[in-house]
Amino acid sequence: MADESIQVAELGWLARDALIETRGRARVVAALARSAYLEAGVTLIWIGAAGSPLHGRAIVAGRPLPPSLPDEMMLDVTDAVVWRPDDDPTAIDAATVAEAARSLLTRLGEAGTPDGFATLLTGGVLGFPFDRAAPAGRALAAASHDEDTDAATRAADELIGLGPGLTPAGDDFVGGVFFARARLGPPDSRERWRAAGEIVCARARQSTHPISAVLLADLVAGRGHAPLHDLARGFALAAPPITLLDAARRLVRIGHSSGWDMLAGFLAALVPPRYWHTGCSPL
Repeated sequence: MADESIQVAELGWLARDALIETRGRARVVAALARSAYLEAGVTLIWIGAAGSPLHGRAIVAGRPLPPSLPDEMMLDVTDAVVWRPDDDPTAIDAATVAEAARSLLTRLGEAGTPDGFATLLTGGVLGFPFDRAAPAGRALAAASHDEDTDAATRAADELIGLGPGLTPAGDDFVGGVFFARARLGPPDSRERWRAAGEIVCARARQSTHPISAVLLADLVAGRGHAPLHDLARGFALAAPPITLLDAARRLVRIGHSSGWDMLAGFLAALVPPRYWHTGCSPL
């Protein structure tokens, strides 16, 4: 056990609830270069330094993390700011959302150099080991636009677990699609997509990394990183392009390509494949 507790500056509501239950105790399950995945009781959470993106499970430390973390630690959340997404019910206009998504896609190059599954939307070629995943990616997008949940689960099966690391790129792409359906899909179809997402998550628990399976389940339930929530809200409210680009830039900084993969899935669910490959040039 660490000799002293780590002061927490900000954290998500799920992390806060878990740490209250354990009285601040958490166990390291995977240490990364600048962050670590933890368990507080049975709840997966993670900790990063200042500037780390928020999420329901995220903890932002009040000072730089030590280069080596103990196996167990104490986290002091007494003065921490609790983050919860601003997802107040908003009437969703499908045409407004579609126009915002297409507009962002045409300017995607302004968010950075598209990576991972984002290259599928911008006319690039998916590199190994994703080069054979393009048909499944397009099929999942088409299923979203056709309201075909059976086709969506079949396509998702081909993508889950695809890629290296704790959160494979295929999982992030699939999660982005289902997050879009949960937050911006027609209200009368959300229950069907939630049920389809639960089927995908049940299979994912057998075929991908346990950490990724938890994060995928969050996305299916409409819980993601703060920039993804900001994008969804921005689309619903017809936010200015500069606001959407800011959220996209913050999103794509997550992980090696995780942010790009989530953004790709999110946009693929909202922009039909016939509108892809626009060259990502400014409007």
